[in-house]
Amino acid sequence: MRTTFDRIRQALLFEGLALSILITVGILFLDLSLAGIGVIAVAGSVLATVLNYVYNLIFDLVLQYKTGSTAKSVRARVIHTVGFETAMMLMMLPFVMWWLELPLFQALLFDMSFTLFYLFYTFVFTWAYDLIFPAPATIRAV
Repeated sequence: MRTTFDRIRQALLFEGLALSILITVGILFLDLSLAGIGVIAVAGSVLATVLNYVYNLIFDLVLQYKTGSTAKSVRARVIHTVGFETAMMLMMLPFVMWWLELPLFQALLFDMSFTLFYLFYTFVFTWAYDLIFPAPATIRAV
């Protein structure tokens, strides 16, 4: 099981890198102002950082209970990623609508584009993180 320090490091690295990518893409390719994309990205980052810690802790506890380990198969990684991104999309949608003054459908498309980015990014980041910072081995309690 990962330590609190490790979970905080993972969340901060995850959000810092994602924030850099999203703000750059928003300004260069989506023609959004720094304020437009920056506020959305930072708000999403803060929400995701908190959710990341809580979600990963709960996911690992459930995974360890069910399998005796926190090692993630490809199937578990896909479930982890889709669950996290669905929660984020649902929580961010009202804020995106309000901040960018978009109707529901346009805000949903905008939010879905972020979600697609994060689906790929989360899968790749967490796999790379697990390789660079492997979790200590766990033993199933009998």
